Amino acid sequence: MTLSIDIGAIKLVLTHAAAVHGLTVPVEAINLARIALKRLGLVGKGTERDRRPTDEEIERLIAHFEANPRQIIPMAAVVRFAIATAMRQEEIFRVVWDDFAVRTKILTIRDRKDPREKSGNDQRIPLLSISGFDPIAIIEEQRPARTNSDMRIFPFNHRSAGTAFSRACRDLGIVDLHFHHLRHEGTSRLFEAGFQIPQVALVTGHRDWKMLRRYTHLRPESLHLVAASMAA
Repeated sequence: MTLSIDIGAIKLVLTHAAAVHGLTVPVEAINLARIALKRLGLVGKGTERDRRPTDEEIERLIAHFEANPRQIIPMAAVVRFAIATAMRQEEIFRVVWDDFAVRTKILTIRDRKDPREKSGNDQRIPLLSISGFDPIAIIEEQRPARTNSDMRIFPFNHRSAGTAFSRACRDLGIVDLHFHHLRHEGTSRLFEAGFQIPQVALVTGHRDWKMLRRYTHLRPESLHLVAASMAA
């Protein structure tokens, strides 16, 4: 999937050069390369992210991090926050205190990842507690560690957090689970709580259903909760 995106980016640059700057740059070779790579099975349709952590796996991970006194990054809080907000790993470690609106329960994510906008794509997301974790309480837990030199709510390196997560999964024998699956889990829980596509997109930042669907695999048991809320 990444290779296909890279090929598309190269073609876009060459097409832009021809259309805007008048450069004669043939793109036939790129089209042929894409065909050849598809036939070789090196590019194709991306696999959907259908891995969801079980409740037991989440509990084991949180307990593992809480029991580790040498863990500098508050990974137990990070795991809960990732599920509660469906935020990406790098987004969690980039948000600052000034972007947290206590009164309105809104968090602003600056320059949120979007294939069509590389910068300026700021999004205000509601901090909801329907996932089983309260993101506002988690944020408030970080206040004692707040410093004037680093205004981030989670002032740590996001790559280090990813490494810690992968190491914990290995130590616990949890197979094929990565940090981005927590975003998947948070997104799925929003749907299971009864929210509709436009409402979920206000949290996740997705622009259309096709993109959002890749993160969503609902458990059939969740329909009982939705039915109960409709009947109330």
